[in-house]
Amino acid sequence: MTTLHQTDLSGAAPIGPKSHLGIKWGIIGCGNVTEVKSGPGFSRTPGSTLAMVMRRDGRLAEDYAKRHGVPRWTTDADALIADAGVDAVYVATPVGSHLEYALKVCAAGKPCYMEKPMARNATEAEAMVSAFRMAGVSLFVAYYRRGLPRFLKARELVASGVIGKLTGVSYRCASPAFALPGELPWRLKAEESGGGLFMDIGCHTLDVIDFIAGPLQAVQGAAANVASKHWVEDSVVMSFRLESGGLGTASWNFASAQSEEVIVFSGTVGRITISTFGQEPVKLERGTETECFDLPNPVNIQQPLIETIVNHLLGNGACASTGETALRTSRVMDTVLDGYYGGRADAFWERPESWPARPRP
Repeated sequence: MTTLHQTDLSGAAPIGPKSHLGIKWGIIGCGNVTEVKSGPGFSRTPGSTLAMVMRRDGRLAEDYAKRHGVPRWTTDADALIADAGVDAVYVATPVGSHLEYALKVCAAGKPCYMEKPMARNATEAEAMVSAFRMAGVSLFVAYYRRGLPRFLKARELVASGVIGKLTGVSYRCASPAFALPGELPWRLKAEESGGGLFMDIGCHTLDVIDFIAGPLQAVQGAAANVASKHWVEDSVVMSFRLESGGLGTASWNFASAQSEEVIVFSGTVGRITISTFGQEPVKLERGTETECFDLPNPVNIQQPLIETIVNHLLGNGACASTGETALRTSRVMDTVLDGYYGGRADAFWERPESWPARPRP
């Protein structure tokens, strides 16, 4: 029998003003990503409150609820989804469970906010988008940079024509992630993640470029495992065409001794430089003039996007990160990784022996 637990909040520290009107949220998977990045944002957003959390480990679920001032917790995801006191559900579990939970939330007729990447491949992402579209229910995805001031400013600058016609985009990411010690994390297990760190990290940059420059076209790419002991890719390169007609390139090297991460939007009279994961100012260069826009990220980095989701659900605006926009990124990643996995339309994670580029013992 399912048990729903009331949280003893007598000793809990307040986390900021709450609105008990509007959207009442439930979280499936209240793990590390929800501690600061997202969880507090649901209660700190006007017209929103965090009503219930779920985690399989009851001790951890109860602890989270008490620390964050959440009135109820459970170890049963189905119970949270069905609960009359939950209006909308945020799914923050590993990617391998996203489709299952999304379809259950959709069947309950409740809006869903899904962590990124939204699915292990575009096939799963398409199934999610189709289900929510047919049900007439909203689906959002946690590409939260679409709500952050730095990226909104970069988008505004590109759209304004201050760098002239957009002629190209280049991106470089390098890190020594291949040398991480300890047990293999779920992000490097294709059954749970859909691939390597390109899926987990690269998706953010692909969505940023889509947001600022428009959907990527004529995508081509290749992946390899150059130096890692795991079976998923550690290096990716790709090219694409922009809506403006310009060309773009991007590369990820997770087997590098040095770290680097930068996006450059080049135009006929200037360029804009920004990074996906840093907090340095947006840099605008035109001739000999340089202007910087210092727009630091908020502590609860997902809150600005959560605010747009709540406003969307309350009929006061539109959220820029939906299942449809996220599906574009899933399709781009599948195109780039297709050769490495010998196809990605099926459950490729179940056939690692057929991956043409898998590392040999």
